[in-house]
Amino acid sequence: MSTMAETRSRRPRRRFTDEYKQQAVRLVLDEGKSVTAVARELDLVASALGNWVKQAQADRTKGRTGLTSVEREELTRLRRENRILQEEREILKKAAAFFAKHQR
Repeated sequence: MSTMAETRSRRPRRRFTDEYKQQAVRLVLDEGKSVTAVARELDLVASALGNWVKQAQADRTKGRTGLTSVEREELTRLRRENRILQEEREILKKAAAFFAKHQR
């Protein structure tokens, strides 16, 4: 039994420069074209372009419509730092329990 996924080959993942993304977003926000139309014109996946547009709107409104790029980067950094601190705290708890047990 053949499925659609087997017959359609996957397109390799593409990377786009920030400038390219900004130009695509400008077509949607500044020229009033729809995300679907621009995605079709530029051979992009509409959901990816939609994400770029949402991020650009958040940046343009200084965060009133979502997290700005700077806030998103800070959130990622803080989550990483929080994870490390939690791991360190767990190690210290175990060490304290170990030494308390062996000092008797």
